[in-house]
Amino acid sequence: MSSKGLDENGLAGEARAGEGEIPAGRGRRQPLAHRLGHAAWKWKRPRGWISFRQMISPLAILPCVALGAIVWFLADYAWPAVKLNGWHFLVRNSWDLGNTYADPIMKNGQQILPGAHYGILFLIAGTVLSTAIAVAIAVPLGVGSAMFLAEGVPGKARTWISFFVEMLAAVPSVVFGLWGYVVVIPFLGHHLFPWMAANLAWIPFLGGPTGSGYGLLTAGLVLTLMIVPLIAATVRDAIVSQPIGLREAALALGATRFETLWKVLLPSVRKVIVASTILATGRALGETMAVLMVSGNALNYLPSNIYTPISTMAAFIVSQLDSAMEDPTGMAVRALAEVALVLCVISVIVNGVARLMLYYGNRNGATTWV
Repeated sequence: MSSKGLDENGLAGEARAGEGEIPAGRGRRQPLAHRLGHAAWKWKRPRGWISFRQMISPLAILPCVALGAIVWFLADYAWPAVKLNGWHFLVRNSWDLGNTYADPIMKNGQQILPGAHYGILFLIAGTVLSTAIAVAIAVPLGVGSAMFLAEGVPGKARTWISFFVEMLAAVPSVVFGLWGYVVVIPFLGHHLFPWMAANLAWIPFLGGPTGSGYGLLTAGLVLTLMIVPLIAATVRDAIVSQPIGLREAALALGATRFETLWKVLLPSVRKVIVASTILATGRALGETMAVLMVSGNALNYLPSNIYTPISTMAAFIVSQLDSAMEDPTGMAVRALAEVALVLCVISVIVNGVARLMLYYGNRNGATTWV
């Protein structure tokens, strides 16, 4: 054929391609998804049509709206207490409901009972210290358990042991509190605490009176048992989900199974370890019933050693609500709402940091979250 005939065939093919037919000079059909997408683009929606995205958008923003509503309610209800206490609320170490039999007085534009003053420094200290003890113990235990479950247990046994570890995370907190009250407190108060005070008194914060078993370390140990399953299950899933090529490459270079796990797999899930730790920290910060049953419910003093009774913000709200409702001015309940607002802000910050770390970790491809 002549070159003119080829040109004419090519032009004809391009013309037919513009009409949605098969180009003569290309030799293959367009993908079905492309042709269907083109047809859907040309299709006009009927009036009143609601797309899937428009239908689920309200459901997607519902949690954000709920969180905003909770924070707004706490801030609005606690605002009179915020104006009364100011920043001293966070740094003052005293809580007194005042004389409930006297006539209310005015202070800073707010009506309160005589002698009433509110400060939560001892609550912040108890919350932060008990959470720090729990996290310091739970992270090594949780990561070690995850390593053992991922690489050191045979297949069938791994399934069952992992199941029981995850079920431990579903146990109600009041059960942990009852276990701590019946088992942990007598053991610590009669055996472990006296031994620690006698043999480890040279370590700061471990000497001095041991008390009856209620206190900071007891609360930290109970919280540890509650957050270890969360860390262990999350990190185990992350280790198992790593590509098999990482293991095979390390073993091919002469590494042992432990070296492969310690130097290859764990560094690849470091962001998951950090994120699960932060999530566990949020759980420990907000724990209520278990801590209430084992902490000792201390009031208006900071812990002098690791055996001292404490109070946390969440447990204090529960224990003091009944007494606060006897305040005819309502300021005591509003002060408790301010405690809840501080705790809510701390929890939101901790969980927000965790979600950001997960987002950027997945975005950078450092780990796979399962």
